[in-house]
Amino acid sequence: MKKLPTTRTENLKARLKRNLLNLFPSYWGTGAHAVFLSSDSREIQIKLPLFWRTRNYVGTIFGGSIYASADPIYMIQLIELLGKTYVVWDKSASIRFLRPGNKTLYARFLISDELLDNIKKEVAEKHEIDLTLDVDFVDLEGIVYAKVSKVLYIADKSFYKIKKASRKK
Repeated sequence: MKKLPTTRTENLKARLKRNLLNLFPSYWGTGAHAVFLSSDSREIQIKLPLFWRTRNYVGTIFGGSIYASADPIYMIQLIELLGKTYVVWDKSASIRFLRPGNKTLYARFLISDELLDNIKKEVAEKHEIDLTLDVDFVDLEGIVYAKVSKVLYIADKSFYKIKKASRKK
């Protein structure tokens, strides 16, 4: 199974999580599948092949498949990495197509230690933040075909509960 280069490892638990993601009906429907999930959840790689389920009217990868395959990944990673004291929601997204996806595409979602520390620090100061994360869809030569930008809402869970309760009044 082809994937992009990495320095991280995938253990049995991570492999099980990856397989569960691939079997989840809404993710399976995108036509993509996760090919790597690091043991620490900081890296996920996906593969989006060009085949009958992902092909659009003009014979290239359907833009909706590109977007949908990227949609849950950063949110899943941040929920795993931040833990139960944080709330993480997808807030918005945009996609920019640079060239027609006429071959299998790959995307590498990476959360660095520095980024995770900055998120925790900002949420501790502000209680909630909007975070923008980008991912490129590339071929095996590294040529970029599309760029997806995701905006995620991240909050301290106790702050979020109070905020949510005040909206109900």
